[in-house]
Amino acid sequence: MLFEFLIIVISIASWATSASSHGYEPEKSTCPINPLVRSATGLSKEETNYIESHYVLAKQSLEAYLSKLDYFNASKFLSEANPTIGLAFSGGGYRAQLCGAGQYAALDSRTNVVNGKGLGGLLQSSNYIVGLSGGSWLVGSVVSSNLISIDELINNNQLWQTTNSILNYFDNSVENLEMWFDIGEQVLDKQEAGFGISITDVWGRALSYPLLTTKPYYGAGYRFNDVLNETNFRNHYSPFPILVALGRVPNTNISPSNSTVFSLTPVELGSESPYLGKFVQSKYLGTKLDSGQPINDESCVQGFDNTGFYYGTSSSVFNEVVLYLDNSTLPDFLKELITEILLDPIEKANVDVAIYDPNPFYSKNNANNTIEESESLYLVDGGEDGQNVPLYPLLKRNVSCIVAFDNSADYLNWPDGTSLVTTYERQFSKAGENTPFPYVPGQSSFRNLNLTSKPTFFGCDAKNLSTLTDNIYGVPIVVYIANRPFTYWSNTSTFKLEYSLTERNAMISNGFAVASRLNGTLDEDFDVCVGCAIIHREEERLGIEQTDQCKKCFKKYCWDGTIYTGNQVYDNFDDNGVTNDWSWYNKDTIPGYNLTSPTKFKHHGSIPKRNKTVNCNCTAPTHWRKIHY
Repeated sequence: MLFEFLIIVISIASWATSASSHGYEPEKSTCPINPLVRSATGLSKEETNYIESHYVLAKQSLEAYLSKLDYFNASKFLSEANPTIGLAFSGGGYRAQLCGAGQYAALDSRTNVVNGKGLGGLLQSSNYIVGLSGGSWLVGSVVSSNLISIDELINNNQLWQTTNSILNYFDNSVENLEMWFDIGEQVLDKQEAGFGISITDVWGRALSYPLLTTKPYYGAGYRFNDVLNETNFRNHYSPFPILVALGRVPNTNISPSNSTVFSLTPVELGSESPYLGKFVQSKYLGTKLDSGQPINDESCVQGFDNTGFYYGTSSSVFNEVVLYLDNSTLPDFLKELITEILLDPIEKANVDVAIYDPNPFYSKNNANNTIEESESLYLVDGGEDGQNVPLYPLLKRNVSCIVAFDNSADYLNWPDGTSLVTTYERQFSKAGENTPFPYVPGQSSFRNLNLTSKPTFFGCDAKNLSTLTDNIYGVPIVVYIANRPFTYWSNTSTFKLEYSLTERNAMISNGFAVASRLNGTLDEDFDVCVGCAIIHREEERLGIEQTDQCKKCFKKYCWDGTIYTGNQVYDNFDDNGVTNDWSWYNKDTIPGYNLTSPTKFKHHGSIPKRNKTVNCNCTAPTHWRKIHY
């Protein structure tokens, strides 16, 4: 005990003589010639240039993917049409990140798949990849690591070390103490440099340890703008990444009908929302602006767009966990910060806020809304308005098809379509104006019609969208894929902050199974059917009839408009999503059941057992199996 105490004392003394923000503190720079703030009409020049260059490669990948379709000339079609794909990964903490990682792997042509029946190539064929909260941890971490493949991530065994809690990342108290002293020093230096801070700064720096492990000082000086310097971005190989947050003035509530959805990209931060309609160059966040112009024409700021701070902003619902750290082991600055929040009811009520101070959209004389009137910009977790699948930025980017992965905890910690219902309903409010979204049913129909038990396509027939918009071909088809327990009971708590590596890889493996229809064992043509969804909006625009193969796919996966009005049944874990039998998926056949503690499911009458045993080894890359079982 005495020896450990001496080590801690020595470590503190060493830290005190060498402490540094390691680049977390923003710094002054020269202002660019071009304006820092623009109207949200269309895309920025930088994003447009990137997408145009990337699409040349994406189209090549898409042509290879579409070659799977029968009686379809992909080369000829793509010479006339330009189908575009957006990928959306929901929030939900580590659950969303890890399940999403398996889904991401299923889309990745680099993944070593046993029989090749994933959706490999869709990642490379996509224009955009969007994440929110836990989904932002996935998206942000992989793009910050040069669009790393999940195979490489697991084999390298550096990123995503989840065995210890995010709040106590290291195996020993000395290193954890040093971690919190470093975080405290970094956040304090930012404050002393004149910038507003919040618990999001602390949370974002803690998140960076598992998510930005390979960056110097765990990403203390790594900016989201630096993503553009990663090799796979310089060569335009990667989809363009977007993280999602919401605007919320302190002491106010947000709802789907009034929320301002913010996009955080390597290029810009801002919103197309009618409540703002502006974007600022993220590289120069932290610069004092008035009506988009630097108050000091010669002095700007760089370095405010810390990548971990962005992760923390998109997942700020987790800020409160920081308040329950052991105060006795924290540096004085963090103790005082946490104590102040705990004792102040107003501060505690707004603990989820990420403060962007100064506000880049501030306008002293021309302010026409609450965002522009405030000297600080306040952002919160992207899922707080119920849109836990980040669809809004994609609806503003004219994509033909969205592949939406829902790893939410709506009903017994499984998705029930709430996010899609919310986005659909939002289009009828001011917040969602000019953002049409396909018809979807209510949550009861999602569950009882098995729309979460297997993938479901929404918006399959553009003609049916004419009551929503005149621009029917501008509404994407949505391929909705919800979390299910195929090889692992993956409805873990959103606030579970530690997973053994076996648990981590089991969650990833199940995500792969969800996205690939058990690696094609449930439907060997599922990859083809997704291809049919990707091209169909352009087919409709050009008046091209679907192939017979695609017609069969649409009959199988498109929601036909049916609304469920009967009595509530119960959650359905059957493979095919066509029966009410959940007996096959239970604590005896699927690992991880005892880790999630779900509410017991109701058993309605006598349900026959299936004469089949789950073979978990049939679904995932071989090297995952070794860790998984």
